[in-house]
Amino acid sequence: QVRLVESGGGSVQAGGSLRLSCAGSGIDTRNYCLGWFRQAPGKEREGVAVITADSRSTYADSVKGRFAISKDNAENTLYLQMNSLKPEDTAVYYCAARRWGPCTVVAVSRSSYRGQGTQVTVSS
Repeated sequence: QVRLVESGGGSVQAGGSLRLSCAGSGIDTRNYCLGWFRQAPGKEREGVAVITADSRSTYADSVKGRFAISKDNAENTLYLQMNSLKPEDTAVYYCAARRWGPCTVVAVSRSSYRGQGTQVTVSS
């Protein structure tokens, strides 16, 4: 059974940083497309970043240059380092995994394997 558990969310001021973690069980991160998506109240789900099984990463334009996705295959853990945070980054952040199909920020936001989410709040 696949289980993904996020941690590391919180409240920061604009310009600050947070690092999200996602611990996976029931999957081998070496063989999955992994990623993060977010959803703010009243807004559509938005794919943020993905990392392929062979560690190639792709980012949404809204976070490019500020966020960095990485993974530790030995620990089966996914990370999202978020720097220069803006109020518009406020959302619930979810990690997701998919075994087959395209590894894109759009696709990962529709993955059936996802965590319960962690709240990120950025104040101005």
